[in-house]
Amino acid sequence: MSLYATPARALRAMARAIAPRKRLLVSDWADKHRVLSTKGSSLAGQWRTNRNPPLREPMDACSSRSGVRDVSLMFPIQFGKTEVEVNALGYFMTEAPGPIMVCLPGEVSMDKWVNQKLNPLIDETPAVREALRSVNSRDASNTKTFKDFVGGQLYLEHAGSPSRLKSTTVQKLLVDEVDEFANNLKGGDDPVEMLDGRTSAFPATSIRVYISSPQIKGRSRIEEKFEKGDQRRYHVPCPHCGHMQYLQWAGLQWSKDLSSAWYVCQETGCCIEEHHKTHMIAAGQWVPANPNALPGVRSYHINCLYYQFGLGPTWLELARMWMDAQGDPAKLKTFTNDRLAETWEDASMRSVRHNAIAERAEPYALRHAPVGVLYITAGVDTQDGRLEITLTGWGRGMAFWILDHHVLPGDPADPATFAAATEYLNKLVQREDGVVLRVEATAQDMGGHRTEEVKHWVRQALVRRPMAIQGAIPNNAPVLGKPRMLDVTHKGVTDKKGVRAYYVGTVAAKNWLFGRLSVDAERPAEERVTHFSYELDPSYFAGLVSETYNPAKNRYEKKRGARNEPLDTFVYSFAAAHHPELRLHRMRAVDWDAREKQLLAQIRPAADSEGGAAPAAAQPQTPITPTSQPTPAQRRRVPQQTRRMGW
Repeated sequence: MSLYATPARALRAMARAIAPRKRLLVSDWADKHRVLSTKGSSLAGQWRTNRNPPLREPMDACSSRSGVRDVSLMFPIQFGKTEVEVNALGYFMTEAPGPIMVCLPGEVSMDKWVNQKLNPLIDETPAVREALRSVNSRDASNTKTFKDFVGGQLYLEHAGSPSRLKSTTVQKLLVDEVDEFANNLKGGDDPVEMLDGRTSAFPATSIRVYISSPQIKGRSRIEEKFEKGDQRRYHVPCPHCGHMQYLQWAGLQWSKDLSSAWYVCQETGCCIEEHHKTHMIAAGQWVPANPNALPGVRSYHINCLYYQFGLGPTWLELARMWMDAQGDPAKLKTFTNDRLAETWEDASMRSVRHNAIAERAEPYALRHAPVGVLYITAGVDTQDGRLEITLTGWGRGMAFWILDHHVLPGDPADPATFAAATEYLNKLVQREDGVVLRVEATAQDMGGHRTEEVKHWVRQALVRRPMAIQGAIPNNAPVLGKPRMLDVTHKGVTDKKGVRAYYVGTVAAKNWLFGRLSVDAERPAEERVTHFSYELDPSYFAGLVSETYNPAKNRYEKKRGARNEPLDTFVYSFAAAHHPELRLHRMRAVDWDAREKQLLAQIRPAADSEGGAAPAAAQPQTPITPTSQPTPAQRRRVPQQTRRMGW
């Protein structure tokens, strides 16, 4: 028998030697090879996925034969989301080599990631170190931002420069803290769109992994990625009734003295003590909620209630953190983003959704003012191919009516475009009772590429009280700052008088607008101070609330994909209402009364003479611009009271 045993063993050994290597999953690779360093982990030593079971499936989704092409993790801090990325990187370098890119938000975060994650991975994990062609820091194949390894190359980039994202084609893409990326780069490029394009040369084998804690509602890239994916959440069984559920913050309860905390089962209402958590998580599973997601697009969300003992705060500690944050928007935002892994939305912004505002639209026609309107101002936004204008009517207490939002196509560098704007702004607006109103002040944006053309138009004073404006840099700037004189040159001609340019405090103006919209959401229709015509295009309302407030930076930031010209033009018309010759925001009740009396004087003489018939001034024959002198025939047609007012 020994004569046959020896050849059999030899054959088995030969078979093992020539057999193709068994493909590992990422979690298998990490359990076998990954060693945690004291430089970046509180649990140094051999990696064990069983310590944190929810990480297993997201890691395995990154495996080369998983069939998954896009993986998005919307995770809280301290949950191991970056370790998923590092394990996937080690797996790619040793088991599925090819060109790889790791991208961080900025240069500082990239350097920190290299020192805390990449270098310890190389130093402590022999399999990764052996895959590198060189570990000599003087070798060109081993630099801080480039590593050459067997079968592939590793590029480390940051999203602060378009040139760093355009020139590299990769098969595997790992993006860390994507919500920290800038909205747009110089030139208007979207950094995430540019990154997505880096893998287009590998349509069948590419893998893209996006990892982040979320930030602002409507602007969060990781939330957008999560919603496009299959939206997996980690369901765990109740230890008492066995009901599978995913843990939500609303289910956590605690005593009044914050001495104990527990979770309430969604099915039976039984109390779950935290000591059950370890066994619950071990028996849990990821459950998708979006069956309409594209094949191969996985997305995962989990929150702080799943922290394992020793790897994060306990339920009671989280409850204390939550209670400590009450009344402090900055702390609440941090807790919501970092612990709950949910996007932050200011409570006042929830009531100013565009569809809710559109539902409050009122039946008055555009360019026709309701009776409450006493003044009209205009805000003009300058784009390279058009001008956008909002006419705002103002009444007592700074109640406002949007009277029109108009787009004038054409390059502002063409004099014909500003000529059309001049004609539009000089047209009179009729009120419902026959009073005729004109635009009292116009604020014209001078930012962008048409600054000189705007200043030249303002200098000519073809409309009443034209103002050249631009956004103020300080976030605490007043709505309208003091003007400064610009000594400018237009087409080679020096204007010694220059142009008065005003800085507009956009944060203050938007705070005022959103505050009023929020309050009006709770008021009955007859008490509202914000009014919109039912003839406004639906896109206007989306544009009006196209930005959200970021309390961490004390500024408003545009939602992804939104057009904010309706918001900008309203802000400009609001600034025009602060013109030094108007100062509508400072008007008292007696001032509004005087203005009302002045306007009604247009129609009273005619009404008295005709027994209450419609006044002749209600339908002017030919509008008279404020810069042109009326002809004798026009003077005879315009009532004396109207001439007294300068019309």
